[in-house]
Amino acid sequence: MVALFPGQGSLGGGAGLAWRDSPHWSVVQRVGEVTDVDVAWLLTEAADQDVVRTDRAQLATFALSLVTYLDLVERGVRPRYLLGHSLGEFSALVASGLLTLDDGASLIAVRGRAMARAAEESPGSMVALMGGDDGAREALDARSDLWVANVNGTGQLVVSGTLDALDDLLARHRELGWRRATPLPVGGAFHSPLMASAQRALDGALAAVHWGATDATLIANVDGRVHTTADEWRDLLSRQLTSPVDFLGATLALPTTVTTTVEMAPAGVLTGLTRRIRPFVHQFALHDPHDLDEVTP
Repeated sequence: MVALFPGQGSLGGGAGLAWRDSPHWSVVQRVGEVTDVDVAWLLTEAADQDVVRTDRAQLATFALSLVTYLDLVERGVRPRYLLGHSLGEFSALVASGLLTLDDGASLIAVRGRAMARAAEESPGSMVALMGGDDGAREALDARSDLWVANVNGTGQLVVSGTLDALDDLLARHRELGWRRATPLPVGGAFHSPLMASAQRALDGALAAVHWGATDATLIANVDGRVHTTADEWRDLLSRQLTSPVDFLGATLALPTTVTTTVEMAPAGVLTGLTRRIRPFVHQFALHDPHDLDEVTP
């Protein structure tokens, strides 16, 4: 079984309403205390336009994912494999025991603020591309103002770039070999060189963190490989800010013996992505506490 931890793009207004009575809702309160952000308000009262801001969405997604993971574990289900998407790697690291909740929250607060600042310094955005033909990826790689940010499936990419470059891509995507191009409502060109200043800020925070140990198996976004040590993950979390999230490669790296996925809240996106990447026998998306009843060890 693999536990899937979503990134900030999965979050919407009211995502935490169904989980307020969870015995682990205190996680939300603690993340708010550590970061001086009203995470409980973000998860229960904030509208979509208020919660999607980068520095807010990351903390709220992180907190809610861990509430649902702890609820799952309390029911006797502890997945051996942990896989996060972008921000979700921090959630997976806390779930594994390699990071404490407080350190994870502090790192995400630094990361979110730094990414927001980098986006102001180097304006950009992201576009989702679908249905790429042969050579479509190579055409993107040849550009110096566009960068592959997420590899979410076969022929399914998210590209970061400068605003002018993305306008050109939206106008010419069919000419470049893509069937569909959709602009994403994000605050910057994430997972690209335009996040270099955020990477430097996160590096300083990562150097001050105390790391634990784990018996879980974590697969990284950067290279689709298993990593279990602090030195490895310190480097991977840094590189992830300016490198592509290879969710396709990470999912394919799961052994064929892994036949069940359980996606933490706010759930749905990663269940859909994994379903298109490879077959699984059982897939669960934890939208509300009732969904926990369906998951068995």
